[in-house]
Amino acid sequence: MNNDQLQLFKQRLEDDKIRLNQELEVLGSKDPNRPDAAYPESGGNSDEDNAAEITEYVDELSIEARIEAELRDVQKALTSIEKGTYGICKYCNKDIDLKRLEARPASSSCIDCKKLLTQEM
Repeated sequence: MNNDQLQLFKQRLEDDKIRLNQELEVLGSKDPNRPDAAYPESGGNSDEDNAAEITEYVDELSIEARIEAELRDVQKALTSIEKGTYGICKYCNKDIDLKRLEARPASSSCIDCKKLLTQEM
């Protein structure tokens, strides 16, 4: 990977970091007094209203967990750029294919190791 490619990946990761932080703010987790997604209040007290609120809240928690995991991956990838280890599989220490990094810049494993880990072979 040359320096121009590395800089492009770094910019994409920085953009992803900004986008993910904005998405978390929308869910309410950036409020220090509310560590999880904001609980929706419809104002109604019927069982149907309560069920809808709970469903929405659980959905938002799931989305929030996925975004937080993605943000952790992005932050790890940015750290690996700083350490000079970006693009190297954390399991087999081989180069990660550029096509994989183009598809998912936060990837920390090569396709073969990922398949092995997820038992897709």
